[in-house]
Amino acid sequence: MKRARILHGGAPVWAELVGDGGALRLPGGATVDAATAQWLPPVTPGATIFALGLNYADHNKELGFQSKEPPLIFLKGPNTLTGHEGTTPRPADGNQMHPECELVAVIGKPARKVSAERALDHVAGYTIACDYAIREYLENYYRPNARVKNRDWTTPLGPWIVDAADIPDPQAQALRTTVNGQVVQDGSTADMVMSVAELIAYLSSTMTLMPGDLILTGTPQGVHFCAAGDRVVCEIEGIGALANHLVAEATA
Repeated sequence: MKRARILHGGAPVWAELVGDGGALRLPGGATVDAATAQWLPPVTPGATIFALGLNYADHNKELGFQSKEPPLIFLKGPNTLTGHEGTTPRPADGNQMHPECELVAVIGKPARKVSAERALDHVAGYTIACDYAIREYLENYYRPNARVKNRDWTTPLGPWIVDAADIPDPQAQALRTTVNGQVVQDGSTADMVMSVAELIAYLSSTMTLMPGDLILTGTPQGVHFCAAGDRVVCEIEGIGALANHLVAEATA
């Protein structure tokens, strides 16, 4: 099953995709056309958003780093998120702004000190993030500052959450990013330094993960700088395609 969060009647609601995804079934049974829906990030308000850096061996090599453990972990605020087919502002001086396609694990039940062997039992489903980075603002690869990773609307999320049962092996998914139809990232979750299960075990050793929490699991190689007007699509096998539009950031 695929569950999306949309704006309907002025309020956010969860809806289920019907058939080939052309319609969304609302609570109560009514349907709306998916093509005209206003998509919201499929996240429960109040959820903790974890993000990973340097968790793909090929991307680490691309940046001149050796694979490292434990992983680089930082938190993201809710205002960083935007939905499918949403817009993301590109700063005028953000000439090195590039998209990062990421598999996102959505926690389904509390996880505290779980083993890697049991960790996936705590996953409700998976979605996609496009976690833009702006390298002009980067102070330190091991300390992503707020200007790089916590700007408003710079993390498109969605379009929906796919049930975990439909993704039996999260380490066997192809990832791809296109910019105006050109492939700029082409990788696999098999290249993660720490797997989804290992990340859940690692995080839950320190704090309790709660239902709705999100874990953005890192990105494969492929650095491509984008401009205002670009259409960016992040795709993950078995989940779908998340589209985003870059616009020039307002100056006032």
